[in-house]
Amino acid sequence: MKKLIAILALGLSALGFAGTALAQSDAASAPAAAAATTAPAAATTAAPASAAAAAAPAAAAASAPVPNKGDVAWMVVATMFVIMMSIPGLALFYGGLVRSKNMLSVLMQVFVTFSLIVVLWCLYGYSLAFTEGNAFIGGLDRVFMRGMFDPAKGEFAMAATFSKGVVIPELLFMAFQATFAAITCCLIVGAFAERMKFSAVLLFMVLWFTFSYAPIAHMVWFWMGPDAYTAKEVVDATNAKAGLIWQWGALDFAGGTVVHINAAVAGLVGAYMIGKRVGYGKEAFTPHSLTLTMVGAALLWVGWFGFNAGSALEAGNSAVLAFINTFSATAAAVLAWCIGESLVKGKASMLGAASGAVAGLVAITPACGNVGLIGAIVIGFVAGFACLWGVTGLKRILGADDSLDVFGVHGVGGIVGALLTGVFNAQSLGGPGLVTDWVTAAVGSNPDGIGAQVWIQLKAVVLTIVWSGVVAAVAYKIVDLVVGLRVTEEEEREGLDISAHGETAYHN
Repeated sequence: MKKLIAILALGLSALGFAGTALAQSDAASAPAAAAATTAPAAATTAAPASAAAAAAPAAAAASAPVPNKGDVAWMVVATMFVIMMSIPGLALFYGGLVRSKNMLSVLMQVFVTFSLIVVLWCLYGYSLAFTEGNAFIGGLDRVFMRGMFDPAKGEFAMAATFSKGVVIPELLFMAFQATFAAITCCLIVGAFAERMKFSAVLLFMVLWFTFSYAPIAHMVWFWMGPDAYTAKEVVDATNAKAGLIWQWGALDFAGGTVVHINAAVAGLVGAYMIGKRVGYGKEAFTPHSLTLTMVGAALLWVGWFGFNAGSALEAGNSAVLAFINTFSATAAAVLAWCIGESLVKGKASMLGAASGAVAGLVAITPACGNVGLIGAIVIGFVAGFACLWGVTGLKRILGADDSLDVFGVHGVGGIVGALLTGVFNAQSLGGPGLVTDWVTAAVGSNPDGIGAQVWIQLKAVVLTIVWSGVVAAVAYKIVDLVVGLRVTEEEEREGLDISAHGETAYHN
């Protein structure tokens, strides 16, 4: 891991990727929450030595931020929405796209991967992503959820949001972010569906989650929180404690880089290293239930409001902006995909409409709280056409058997959204802008112009692609050496439902 970090850092330095220290705003930030603030002070039982000593704990308790019940309630609901996105949303979306003999295998891979990552997140993943460490990875302060809850005193540690003096329970933020980590790993499953060993899937997820997801999440989303910016004299030192990509000033509201590009690259590498399915290009690989795929896409769309609007971390204006942008961009992408299919094939399909919805959701994810209303619709339209090309023309160019078009939709959509975020964030184009001074919370556009922000976004995209690709390649190789990546040809032809799990999804 140290060698990997050194190689990447050296490569970026050679490319001249100089970091900037531009910070993001509430309306233009990632779901970053920050270092935990101290928990509310407990009442002391010791006799005060003086009136001043007696007043000190009371004053400290009075000044400690108290979570707003509305924010807490919204974040609980948002977290549940993201769980629904994965199970059943993504599971059904993927399950309907494979052949019937592999339906349960895909459901199992999504369901168990989600469960596995949630446990790993609680044990150490959250600490590596969201505690202070270095520019690439966090520390071990929150391993085993240490310090978040004191059962003896009934005290909860607090996590920062994007507004000064506003907090939510850190355990709630950890749970919300656990769903992001889990669904990211589940997305990868679609790239190698119908041919990878179940044990290999799980071992790969452990390795990739540890060495790709957690570091990328830290680099993009970790910062010290708005309350740390107390004076101009501390700004540089405070910025230096943040993740590398945050220091650059990249905007990723809800995971264009961390979730979608990160997962898509890992999936594409897997498609190459595992190889094509038996009969690929010679036999029909038609989805066995577009009805289930449509149901899954609909659940994804609904759950995505928790994913995007929840990333505001507060029940306020930023959440509303993210909500309507997610709503409109997704609808625009559906229309664009259908128009594109009609122009190319002469008719629009249900599979295309469902895929268009996911493309729009992916593309608006980094932009949802970072762009204006018309900008969101433009991003949705562009993503619909771009991802249609991604699963057709680009897929032929790449030559990989990406079973369920993870890269064509999540990779292409994530890149489009990340780059266009840099364009439509500008206030001159109706965007909310970004925080130009965290001490005063002043908001404006990138002082160096739209091109400069797009360049920052591009750097974040390139780093994510390189990091995820290298980690994924190493992880797949390790898994291949330990348990083997692929089932036998006989097991693949029989179907993974029977060969891997001894059951079948449908009985005649």
